[in-house]
Amino acid sequence: MSDETKVTETEIPAETAEETASAPETPAESMADYEDAINASFKPVHEGDILTGTVIGVSEDEIVLDFGGYTDGVIRLEDASDDPSFTFHDIEVGQTLSATVIRRDNGQGRLQLSMKDAAAVLAWDRLNQLMEDKTNLKVKIGGIVKGGAVAYVEGIRGFIPASKLSLNYVDDLEDWLNKEIEVRVITADAEEKRLVLSAREILREKAEEERKAKISNLEIGLVTEGVVESLMPYGAFINLGNGLSGLVHISQISQQRIKHPGAVLKEGQTVKVKVIGIKDGKISLSMKALEDVAAVEIEEETYSLPKAEDATTSLASLFKNIKLN
Repeated sequence: MSDETKVTETEIPAETAEETASAPETPAESMADYEDAINASFKPVHEGDILTGTVIGVSEDEIVLDFGGYTDGVIRLEDASDDPSFTFHDIEVGQTLSATVIRRDNGQGRLQLSMKDAAAVLAWDRLNQLMEDKTNLKVKIGGIVKGGAVAYVEGIRGFIPASKLSLNYVDDLEDWLNKEIEVRVITADAEEKRLVLSAREILREKAEEERKAKISNLEIGLVTEGVVESLMPYGAFINLGNGLSGLVHISQISQQRIKHPGAVLKEGQTVKVKVIGIKDGKISLSMKALEDVAAVEIEEETYSLPKAEDATTSLASLFKNIKLN
């Protein structure tokens, strides 16, 4: 081969050389770029530690968490929650979860983890915050026990006393099984592991809001019928229907002075009343006001006798056509 035809391996076409010269240089990687991953891989992990990782796998029986370290962690279904109805169906890849290390090696080189153990430590702080904020929670009643029902919040078993399920007396607790209701945390004692829930406060507030809305539609001067609900020394409470009731003060029951409402009224009696006041959500009624109106109407309808001259004229007209033989 002649010298003219020799081409060295280092020769580069001019166009390629220009493109190479103009291309941006890729920053050189250093150990600092992997510092976090390296530190995580060497960080000692002990049983009882609570770790937070990202879900990278989900099946019916277990989920796999990535901690960015040298190994993954596995949570079995039986280690996920004490709630017997709990499943992994709502767990998604990419979700962040916290779990407690219960075994450093599950036999497959992975950490064995427990969500419910972590919940036992972390949940009580959240439950106390929920109680302080008076947060409304939707729960499903998963069991019936003596004196109440059972529902789970943050994986913790909570008790709902029968008296806290409804505003009314609960006759049959079994009717509440599997129902979804709104509750609030009213007791969260981590030391005693005692969680108590209640729906009553929420129901009472909703009932009061509805009552205020109904009262806003009432007008002073309205006349309506109601049923005597209860008698007190100071007056009678009248059920107006639609969840409303008002008070007829003893001074507004009758024009006559009475010592006790029972002298005029009895429970269950239907009466006609007039709305005379609405203040601070309380309705003031009167029966006396209707008696006053009736007295005025009777007075206006009183018959008027004819005047003397009119009577005389009428008699003259009567005898005018009488002929005497």
